[in-house]
Amino acid sequence: MKNTVQKINYELADSGLTNAEMMERRNDAVARGVGAIHPVFVDRAENATVWDVEGREYTDFSGGIAVLNTGHVHPKVKEAVSAQLDAFSHTCFMVLGYEGYVEVCERLNALVPGDFRKKSALFTSGSEAVENAVKVARAHTNRAGVIAFTSGYHGRTMATLALTGKVAPYSVGMGLMPGAVYRAEYPCGIHGISEDDGLDSIERIFRNDAEPSDIAAILLEPVQGEGGFYIASPSFMQRLRALCDRYGILLIADEVQTGAGRTGTFFAMEQMGVAADITAFAKSIAGGFPLSGITGRSEIMDAIPPGGLGGTYAGSPIACAASLAVLDIFEEENLVERSREVGRIITERLHVLSDRYPCIGEVRGLGAMVAMELFQDEGHTRPDADLTGKILSAAREKGLILLSCGTYGNVVRILVPLTVPDAQLHQGLDLLETCFAEQVGA
Repeated sequence: MKNTVQKINYELADSGLTNAEMMERRNDAVARGVGAIHPVFVDRAENATVWDVEGREYTDFSGGIAVLNTGHVHPKVKEAVSAQLDAFSHTCFMVLGYEGYVEVCERLNALVPGDFRKKSALFTSGSEAVENAVKVARAHTNRAGVIAFTSGYHGRTMATLALTGKVAPYSVGMGLMPGAVYRAEYPCGIHGISEDDGLDSIERIFRNDAEPSDIAAILLEPVQGEGGFYIASPSFMQRLRALCDRYGILLIADEVQTGAGRTGTFFAMEQMGVAADITAFAKSIAGGFPLSGITGRSEIMDAIPPGGLGGTYAGSPIACAASLAVLDIFEEENLVERSREVGRIITERLHVLSDRYPCIGEVRGLGAMVAMELFQDEGHTRPDADLTGKILSAAREKGLILLSCGTYGNVVRILVPLTVPDAQLHQGLDLLETCFAEQVGA
């Protein structure tokens, strides 16, 4: 793919700020619960590059946690947002409608997998999308229970914390979350959980906790994001679909992180051989602007009467304009195909590292959603969060921004913009290789 995002030569203003000074101000002004993965404050960004307040340049392999599949400040997104601002910035769609909201829904109805009539509703954050998917499922089925999975991440609101399969740091000290949520085992070969184990754990819930007629939905990520980039196989997803159909349970796909082309198809469920009843999306769908939503079977989506869905800023005109630009960019720049190519390059390079360093227990991914899991021992039984942290710190010092994830904090994940030029992608992977050589040994 020819990279169409043109490099802009910025003259960085001397702000006089330093990252250390900004961290001091942050610590004084910002609540402690808001994390800080990297002690870096950004001055500006373009495509896969960011510059901090000290003028230092970084290659961004984090993408704002999978929000920037079309890169930082894509010219078409910027143009669309600017044009919308010239028209109007807000009305609240429930008060005065606008075409952008309707067109986003029309295009998502066509993109979300499933050979059935669909409708959509738009929101602001991924958590909102997931919560509203559950609301719709409960209203349609007249059931209250939801089955979610170990290590799944679905948000940080009270309801989504109940669905998220990880306590620290998300719900530490907050007490028990809302009930009627049951936890199944997500298949994960490297940690000894088979597909059969996953399905058996659901049947165990039916025997011990809640009968199938009490369960409204089964919710999962096709590829776990924060949980460690574990992939649900097509066979598992098809068996899960059959189980849902058997008991009248809805299948909800949380595609907040996997959507918008990250996995080599626009939605990961396109590769699973079955469709979800409701799909939640957010993150890269609007190129850095806050937009989320759910798309599902029309009869299911219409279960809630007027006024039961929405929000003051839900589907804002500006975010909708950005989203429509993103959808155009995917078509014009063949970004789904580009995702597969970026994923191939990353995976091949990480497999070379894996062959060299036994501490890398597994390289896995789907499309350009790729990660590697680190261990203290060659038997891959003791996760190594310490080494993972050192790799992230060393990479940052060399000008590469990475993220970790996983239940044990031992997974290095890569979510680079799909618009990254090949030369910059390889340069970033070279830096990662150097970090391993320094931290583990040549």
